[in-house]
Amino acid sequence: MKKISVLVLCALAIVTTACRPKVMMDEQPREELVEVAALTPSTIERVLSLSTTLEGFQKMDIAPSVTGRIEHIYTEVGTRVSTGSNLVRMDQNQYTTTKLTYTNLQQELARMEALVATGAISQQTYDQTKLSYDQTAESLRFLEENTYVKAKFPGVISAKNYEDGELYSGQAILTLTQINVLKALVNVPESYYPLVHKGMNVDVLCDIYPGEVFPATIDIVYPTIDPSSHTFQVRIRIPNGGERLRPGMYAYTKLALGRAEAMVIPYQSVQKLTGSNERYIYVNDNGVARRVFVKLGERYDDKVEIMSDELTPGEEIIVTGAEKLVDGVTLKIER
Repeated sequence: MKKISVLVLCALAIVTTACRPKVMMDEQPREELVEVAALTPSTIERVLSLSTTLEGFQKMDIAPSVTGRIEHIYTEVGTRVSTGSNLVRMDQNQYTTTKLTYTNLQQELARMEALVATGAISQQTYDQTKLSYDQTAESLRFLEENTYVKAKFPGVISAKNYEDGELYSGQAILTLTQINVLKALVNVPESYYPLVHKGMNVDVLCDIYPGEVFPATIDIVYPTIDPSSHTFQVRIRIPNGGERLRPGMYAYTKLALGRAEAMVIPYQSVQKLTGSNERYIYVNDNGVARRVFVKLGERYDDKVEIMSDELTPGEEIIVTGAEKLVDGVTLKIER
């Protein structure tokens, strides 16, 4: 019985070996056919293009510091106003009462000035009257400014929230927006911070005016970097005498930063990591694909600038077939 069992086991082993697929025995390491190119620095005209939304250079909510009834609003939405134009007249009762008090104190102070000079009243009495006069004069100035509200700069009324006779509750009565000069806030990648400075010329373009360039300048470079986005803000001043551009329009800016040496590769060589915004390329590392993460700069037609501390000039990058690769796969290079 033992001899029969041994014979059966040997027969099964022979059958199993004979039935094993031949491909498993002859399997070769995976190779991917790719094309490569040497990484060489190029001289580029660095032009930074960034999108933005236009804003009025100045914008003011007309919200007086006194409460009460709105007697009259002098303007409507779309009305153009100049500096000093009347915008709103509030209830005048408090202003009128304070003005009467001020006039009375003015006369009283003039009388006391004569008396204190002759010694008929004490200096302390005069000083108290003078203090009341000064305080009332300041209150009158405040009430006049907030009862008869005037425009602080030229612009257009862009919002109106009340009508004559309504009770003012704190929400802005009007909104005044300057449109003959606009501004735009642009977030610039931190790597360009040493190259950007106040006074630089900027081209502003808008899709509704194809091919037209609106000249502008940088008037503020904000001094800090946003740690979450690694960008810094610049404010661009845009003259708009013809008022063809309007606040709220979408635009993009072009900022010339001069010539620079950069690594530029075919855009198709760059891959995106699934589920993130990280980008990478593959290089030929002695016949094996090695993944290198990169940051992207400006795009030039079908090429793009890349930045990485792991890359050196002369390395071979995969320019065709990168989408099939994984880290460590064997390369079959087509030259």
